[in-house]
Amino acid sequence: METARRRELVLENLDCADCAARIEAQVGKLDGVSRASLDFVLKRLTLDLRPGSSPVDVMARTNRIIHDIEPGVVVQDLGRLAATGDSDDGDDAFSRARIVRLAVAVAFYAAALAFAAALPPALGITLYLAAYLLVGADVLIAAGRNILHGRVFDENFLMAVATLGAFAIRAYPEAVAVMLFYQAGEFFEKLAIGHSRRSIDALMDIRPDSANVRRGDVLVKVPPDEVLVGERISVRPGERVPLDGRVREGVSTLDASALTGESLPRGVRPGDEVFAGTINLNGLLEIETTKAFGESTVSRVLDLVQHASACKAPTETFIAKFARVYTPAVVGIAASLAVLPPLLVPGATFSAWIYRALVFLVVSCPCALVISIPLGYFGGIGAASRHGILVKGGNYLEALNRVDTVVFDKTGTLTKGVFEVILVERAASFDGDLLELAALAEHHSNHPIAASIGRAYGKAVDARRIGGHEEIPGQGVRTRVDDVPVLAGNADYLRRAGVVFDEATEPGTVVYLAKDGHYAGHLVIADEIKEDAALAMRRLREAGVRRLVMLTGDSRAVGEKVGRELGFDEIHAELLPDRKVEAIEALERSSGRRGSLVFVGDGINDAPVLARADVGIAMGGLGSDAAIEAADVVLMTDEPSKVAEAVRLARRTRRIVWQNIVLALGIKAVVLLLGAAGLATMWEAVFADMGVAMIAIFNAMRVLNDRKG
Repeated sequence: METARRRELVLENLDCADCAARIEAQVGKLDGVSRASLDFVLKRLTLDLRPGSSPVDVMARTNRIIHDIEPGVVVQDLGRLAATGDSDDGDDAFSRARIVRLAVAVAFYAAALAFAAALPPALGITLYLAAYLLVGADVLIAAGRNILHGRVFDENFLMAVATLGAFAIRAYPEAVAVMLFYQAGEFFEKLAIGHSRRSIDALMDIRPDSANVRRGDVLVKVPPDEVLVGERISVRPGERVPLDGRVREGVSTLDASALTGESLPRGVRPGDEVFAGTINLNGLLEIETTKAFGESTVSRVLDLVQHASACKAPTETFIAKFARVYTPAVVGIAASLAVLPPLLVPGATFSAWIYRALVFLVVSCPCALVISIPLGYFGGIGAASRHGILVKGGNYLEALNRVDTVVFDKTGTLTKGVFEVILVERAASFDGDLLELAALAEHHSNHPIAASIGRAYGKAVDARRIGGHEEIPGQGVRTRVDDVPVLAGNADYLRRAGVVFDEATEPGTVVYLAKDGHYAGHLVIADEIKEDAALAMRRLREAGVRRLVMLTGDSRAVGEKVGRELGFDEIHAELLPDRKVEAIEALERSSGRRGSLVFVGDGINDAPVLARADVGIAMGGLGSDAAIEAADVVLMTDEPSKVAEAVRLARRTRRIVWQNIVLALGIKAVVLLLGAAGLATMWEAVFADMGVAMIAIFNAMRVLNDRKG
């Protein structure tokens, strides 16, 4: 979602990754811009503006920078595109024009090669030159324009110098071949990136197009963002639910796989909450909306996916900086190769060493690294989204690779959070209904334990009997029932209030009650461990996580029972919310920790801890605004095993990224050395440049197609 201080631009026809990096760097330095991030794959420039800055002025200067660096780029405001529904097929037209030019150039080149011996030399050179200009004119113009603007060392410069140099030493076939393969490589590179973009666009297809709103006695079809909170919408079988809401009429099943990654449909009936982006499978539903479209689950999910690549991983940042130093360095080495040996080595000729220098230049283009690495992280984020795991940036994906310690909250994370009263133990001195007293005391609390007491009581509570309710987080409640003070909470809470009692020994969450300062009895409440909690611990161990820790505000007996059953290394129980933060800080300071610390919580009452950990993972993000806001990674289902899945995808992404780094640098290093020694020709140089770039890009795309559950 675009805020008043955020602007998003689509840069159509942006084909140069190095140019994209320069645009991002220069726009980020503008007065009034706090952060600029250019996603080369989506061709989207996101600007966060400083308070007090003029958006009009910033946009004008941003446009000047973009057109100075890449004059062919068409800049469009994403907000206006979304509002009008317009799309642009300029890229497709550009590709068709490129295909025609490539085809004609190949025909000229083939004719020159096939009839080289029979043609007059001047005609042969003319055919080579025609083929060269058809595919290389854009590159030559771009190189000249960039030099005039003081930007010399880019891929256009490298290709222009290498091919013009080859013409100068009469290596006509090689000169044309370099430009042909370069342009063909650019074309296929564009197709590969387009495939990745379409894969994400397919994910974005969960955005509903319209909503059928009941206004009076008729249904009116309107855009989802025009529906008001509290209006009723009708969703027929096969349609997507357009906004978050609550079912008022109808029974059906919903497919939430686009949001959660899980294919099992969920049944809904009147009173159940439903979320935008889910598909109604069979019954007609009447839904009362509870959120505006911009605040709906689907909008927040799409916003996370679309903006995740703005947070770049350390590897991406390093490679971008490396490329800016690497290219001028190899140009300097190539110039030395061309000039120094003929001057210093007896018998060395300028033509031979210039050819070696040109090979060196062709090899040196850093395209494979500059494009394939961000594409790898982009693919990893997209693949995770398909599994119902929303990663807010490549930096968090990178941090998940080196997980050393995983800390879990218990209630709602490892357990179902559905409490049941399993024991009611009344004190001998108390002659009233203990369950009724507990239900009255907890009536105004929204804690899951309070809800379980209400369910166990099973009757309507007369709220007029209750007064002065006060809730102490992590401890209990203080209230008045029939104008008599009542306390309900844990053992420490009642002891500090001066209540005398014997502590219960039963396993479970114990709620102690006191009336008018005297002990009344206690309730024992139990929670059930989630089905895949043990599987999650096993998979994390298999992934090499060294330490598993559980934090809970529950009693030590309950915490240790659950912890032992699941195989935790450490169990910290009876923690108030602030003590959880202290526990995380102590774990971070502990000796022997070699990697990042991950905290997994339910995202509602664990926001401080989620923010404090290296990576905060929120469980059950579907419908939880707090989870989506507070965490670095959001699991759209309540399955702890998704944590191990997130680690697996992060490691697969990093493995592919490093494969590309080693592949690109390794092959380039070998061919650079062979070229300097005179053992490599332009043909090998072309493979080391565009061939390696293509291999790296298609390798990066593998992570986007991850299907393993």
